[in-house]
Amino acid sequence: MNKKFTSFALSSLALAVMATTGQVVAEENDSQAMEEVVVKASRLKGTASAVMQERKNQAFVADILGAEQISRTGDSDAAAALRRVTGITLVDGKFIYVRGLGERFSSTLLNGAAVPSPDPTRTVIPLDLFPSSIIESLSVQKSYSPSMPAHFAGGNVDVRLKTIPTDFVFNVKGKIGGNTNNFDDGLTYSGGDDDWYGIDDGTRAAPSDLTKLWDSYTAINDLGQEDNRQVAAQLNRDYDPVRESINPNTGLDLTLGNKFDFDDFRLGFLSSVSYDNKWEVSEGYEGQDFTQGAEGNWSLVRGFDEVETTEHSVRFSGMLSLGLEYRRDHRLDFTSLILHDTRDEISDKRGNTNNVTITDGLRVRDTEVIYEEREMISNQLRGTHNFNDWWGLGVDWFYSDARSNRYAPGNVETRYIVADGYNGEPEDGIFDYVNESSLRKATTATRYSFQDLDDEVENYGYNMSLPFTLDSAEVELKFGGNFIKKSREAFARRLDINTLAFNDLDLSGHQLNSILTDDVMLNQPLRGNEIIMRDTSVAGDDYYSGQMVDAYYVEADFFFDNTWRLTGGVRWEDFRQVVAPLDPATGKFDLPAVPTEDDLADLTFKEDDFFGALAITYVLSEEMQFRATVGQTTIRPDLREVAPATYIDPLTGFPIGGTPGVESTDITNYDLRWEWYMETGENLSVGLFYKDMDMPIEAVQSPSQDGPPLIRIANAEDGYVYGIEMEFLKDFTFLGDLGAINGADFFLSGNITLSDSEINIDTQRVVEQTGVSTSITNPTRRMTGHSEYVLNFNLGWDAPNGNHSATLAYNVFGERIIVPGIEGKGDAYEQPFHSLDMVYTYYPTFSSTLTFKVQNMLGEDKELEFEDTLLQSKTKGTRFEVALKWDF
Repeated sequence: MNKKFTSFALSSLALAVMATTGQVVAEENDSQAMEEVVVKASRLKGTASAVMQERKNQAFVADILGAEQISRTGDSDAAAALRRVTGITLVDGKFIYVRGLGERFSSTLLNGAAVPSPDPTRTVIPLDLFPSSIIESLSVQKSYSPSMPAHFAGGNVDVRLKTIPTDFVFNVKGKIGGNTNNFDDGLTYSGGDDDWYGIDDGTRAAPSDLTKLWDSYTAINDLGQEDNRQVAAQLNRDYDPVRESINPNTGLDLTLGNKFDFDDFRLGFLSSVSYDNKWEVSEGYEGQDFTQGAEGNWSLVRGFDEVETTEHSVRFSGMLSLGLEYRRDHRLDFTSLILHDTRDEISDKRGNTNNVTITDGLRVRDTEVIYEEREMISNQLRGTHNFNDWWGLGVDWFYSDARSNRYAPGNVETRYIVADGYNGEPEDGIFDYVNESSLRKATTATRYSFQDLDDEVENYGYNMSLPFTLDSAEVELKFGGNFIKKSREAFARRLDINTLAFNDLDLSGHQLNSILTDDVMLNQPLRGNEIIMRDTSVAGDDYYSGQMVDAYYVEADFFFDNTWRLTGGVRWEDFRQVVAPLDPATGKFDLPAVPTEDDLADLTFKEDDFFGALAITYVLSEEMQFRATVGQTTIRPDLREVAPATYIDPLTGFPIGGTPGVESTDITNYDLRWEWYMETGENLSVGLFYKDMDMPIEAVQSPSQDGPPLIRIANAEDGYVYGIEMEFLKDFTFLGDLGAINGADFFLSGNITLSDSEINIDTQRVVEQTGVSTSITNPTRRMTGHSEYVLNFNLGWDAPNGNHSATLAYNVFGERIIVPGIEGKGDAYEQPFHSLDMVYTYYPTFSSTLTFKVQNMLGEDKELEFEDTLLQSKTKGTRFEVALKWDF
């Protein structure tokens, strides 16, 4: 439609550079130059030609990453790749923050359809689930348009999967690597026989007698002593950490696809299988409670100053895409996808509590096993139709049925008390964690937790467009609908092992399975009426929830004299949500016997509204354009944020509790952007943004008597975020030939985001909303998760003969609030992480590719601090990998 967005001539370097940085690839007018770059272009072109053209033609502000750019930087999944996008930071390796706004302020689509999240701690699907090998492109739309969901503030991420190939493709890629932290021994434990492919074989699962009690809602705490101990003895206790050498990281990717042309039809398929098996050893520090001295310094009171952790992750995925095309006017696509990710982590922690102090010659030692399987299965059918005989009418539609699951069986925490001089050992000020150790004598010496979460999302929709011409204006009218049904079923149980139940039992030792043997569990005399296993699940651990969204939109796009483009429209959404907590003891709704209207109203959330947007583009020349957009959107509380259940934040390890009374955030979004696309393929863009928020959803901290602080979800009064973004791509042709180095073979690309934010919190309102009394240290502060700066730089080199390429990638974000402070203690900030990665690629033959990559070359650690006091830290090590890909 935009006639000024035409192809232009490129130098050979620009062709290669732009192919690897998501830029447009056009045909080289000079035939001799074409001969020089044919090898490089054939290898690197990929998706690049469409990527920049799409970005340029967008009416609304968007950034797009192509498959080749992702490959260039060596990022293994969608989450890692997106941190290269302007203004985006990565949290916990899984979730993105766009323009300093937390993940709740963004949304994720898969091929334009809503998908469920298998992670109960986050609103959106963890993007690390998507391996880069199946991704065609990643689109991040930063300004709102009526054709997208109104749940929008930071950005909307659309993960677009690969579809029908242009030719036969069959390749195999093998990977092997490791981490410098893994050179020393790590921790393992006795898991299952199927751990190598991320499936629990039942080793960690709840025993059958226990599940029967849950199914029949028989109260475990009401069982007789003998019945209780018989069930308790069936729990797996073989979780003791063992030191041993760590295996290397391995991976395998296979891709097979082809297309078949006959008459007016084209049929094609693409299949992909990916497997990764990785280990990561780390050391850390976990502070929970601190006391302030007379001079204002903070000292650790409760927490762990020595933490050793080994995480074993197994990830596999499978994708099948089928496509049928008729005369290039009609196309049907079917995509089936399965993503499976398993995290198996064991930790050995040493520290103190408020009651177990080092001044008394005591230490605590906690061992913890966290095991979870996350899985998403999605089936999508999409259609695209162009009716040239009907005034060019365009229709596209889709149907998506996706479900996700998080299965976390038998996570186990065990506490030991270590006493200097215990068990006949010398009192020498040195703690012997083997010989001076004993299992904690308490009602909760060991805690088991079992969780199961099922999400299902059905989403279907359609879009219609009608282009026509009016004198000097080109017009396109659009109309569409989108309908979402989402359901969730959450199950959680907590079981505590009570060592006080045993009569005259020697608890000495440092291994649970050696202290609480089968003989002890079944035959050791018990005290009074004490029982060994106690169910400490609470109301709200189980819940049902549902969500429905019906939406329609209209949009008009006008392009006047190939100079001015005006796009606007409005969207109407009808949103309904219900969260019903269950009593785990009965399986019934956790409501009063005679619920009031207010009781029922707390379970439901309904609203409908109109959301408008307007975008203006001024095309100054074939190379330069200006954009301005404004849009009204909302951020609604997600199921997890209004459910009464408590979940653990994987970033901090702190519990987070939902709040049923949380309200929606109303947002007005403003964007200005200048873009310059030069004939050489270089580009430069500068943008301004401002977002005004009413009732922003935020995290606040509530006091905690024992254990880590509790984080609650609440509404602030108002807030805003604003900033400036700059993105550029520059080659070094101007340096000319410098002997062994030719400046034309190098390029530099990058982006910079500088921003600020502020929210105002009414403490009394938070108390009324959450029901928890708290004294917020900074009621006026930056938003949680907001970084004042984000920098990305990529220095690339391409050999003139096309046989070598290398990229040095740098990324850093400014400090960001993770845990808001209370009672005079400052906010806790995640510290800047300077990530320097290198990727070198060698093409021995046209069919083979050898890649070597190193990540976190600076050896940065992840750290959280408040008032210059360390709250948490974790070593990350330097990761390295060698991969060989062969195209048949």
